[in-house]
Amino acid sequence: MVGWSCPAGGAVSRLDAMTTRTALVTGANKGIGFETVRQLADRGWIVWLGSRDAERGRQAPVRLTAAMPGADVRLVALDVTSDDSVAAACDTVTEASGRLDVLVNNAGIGGRFAGPEDTAVADFLPVFGVNLLGPVRVTSAFLPLLRKADVPRLVMVSSGVGSFGVTTDPQRIESTLHGLVYPSSKAALNMVTSQYARALTDVRVHAVDPGYTATDLNGHSGPQTVAEGAEAVVRACTAEELPGTFFDRHGAVPW
Repeated sequence: MVGWSCPAGGAVSRLDAMTTRTALVTGANKGIGFETVRQLADRGWIVWLGSRDAERGRQAPVRLTAAMPGADVRLVALDVTSDDSVAAACDTVTEASGRLDVLVNNAGIGGRFAGPEDTAVADFLPVFGVNLLGPVRVTSAFLPLLRKADVPRLVMVSSGVGSFGVTTDPQRIESTLHGLVYPSSKAALNMVTSQYARALTDVRVHAVDPGYTATDLNGHSGPQTVAEGAEAVVRACTAEELPGTFFDRHGAVPW
């Protein structure tokens, strides 16, 4: 499959070679989002680094450009839970870039860790606000800008814990993680993704499972590096052929 096996920093796909492409990654001041920005910038893309945290947001592009002189990484303040913040970010990107080739809805939170019997209704609200409503809010605002691109793409960063197929497979570590809030937020995001994919016939829509990656979300306990975790995200942005609507770095993932 063209582009699927291309490593970060390796050969440039035909999509990359067509023109300087532009992406926005939400929640990108650290972790998988930050690494996604790094890998796309390393390919020569213009990358908008969305960040809710002002200080981390200011530091992130500096770190990237220090390591990659000439990289075009642009900070945009973006709180996915705020209509005003998302609208302002959209205005900023529109004025500077005029189009958006790829939107990566990466921002996510884990919420309070609790077993199902100890979970309260209030535990769902902040997590669903970021993990589900955030991508819907950002997508709604940026869709007109995406549609100005030749090959627009919408990428949702989901999780294997949101997959019924994965979480019922005793061979998968996700089957041992029993929680109500985070898994259900990602399962809901998967449904939203599948509906966008059916309705937005002019946009390539994909959900990706980064895998169990060492990030702040799990206390850096995951066996994968952030580079490995970002691999499927970057492929969703760049590859011309992909294994399905929902996939990880190894291939298609069951819904």
